[in-house]
Amino acid sequence: MLKDITIGQYFTGHSFLHRLDPRMKIILTMAFVVLLFCASNPLGLLVGVLLLIAAFAVSKVPAKMILKSLKPIIPIILFTAVLNMFFVSGDPVFSWKFLTITKQGLFTALTMTVRILCLIAGTSLLTYTTTPIELTDGLERLMKPLHKLHFPVHELAMMMTIALRFIPTLIEETDKIMNAQKSRGADMDSGGLVQKAKALVPILIPLFVSAFRRADELALAMECRCYRGGEGRTRLRKLRMQSRDFAALLIVAACYAAVICLNLFAANPLHLL
Repeated sequence: MLKDITIGQYFTGHSFLHRLDPRMKIILTMAFVVLLFCASNPLGLLVGVLLLIAAFAVSKVPAKMILKSLKPIIPIILFTAVLNMFFVSGDPVFSWKFLTITKQGLFTALTMTVRILCLIAGTSLLTYTTTPIELTDGLERLMKPLHKLHFPVHELAMMMTIALRFIPTLIEETDKIMNAQKSRGADMDSGGLVQKAKALVPILIPLFVSAFRRADELALAMECRCYRGGEGRTRLRKLRMQSRDFAALLIVAACYAAVICLNLFAANPLHLL
């Protein structure tokens, strides 16, 4: 399960999405999330799904990485779908004792499942196509107006990116520690909830020690390179918006227009049932 977590990983490439300005990618990712929840009609939600499929096709990210990013959230999706099926009131389809499944519940469960899948896949695409350095620069430039309010913009952007970058490293470290403990005879799969929680103690302690050691090594490396924060810092590559960035923005704007039109004029499928 740990190997299936791909958040924070970068997939090397030179596609259209890889070459977009990181600021535009962050803005478009936020806009895509809003688009998913603005779509109140299944056809509008389909527009978001098609946009996501087209983005992954353009980025040339392998399909197995997409599936790996979705695999860890399957329990959350099933839990959300079950709650919506049984606790949304409406026209009953199936009833047994105190459990009742309604048309509205099935419809809500389906739409919420699609939204969650697209939400995870869409946000994962941001890290798949953006290096940690580009992500830091993009976040810092977007939050630059807050610097006038004495907000630590550079430090916050650096912390967020370092945390995101170290997720794959800590997952790999956790997997190594678990394999080492199992080779020493540790039983982590059997027993009840309390026993499984106690079995995590030999994993958490060395994991925390390793995390603090890596943080200390990173701080020492930054001090040796005379890192002093954002003041007076220069960049090898300056961020500049280009025509492809505005083209991507127009595509997302067109999808917004399509979703709004479908919300206003398309028929609700529940009315047809």
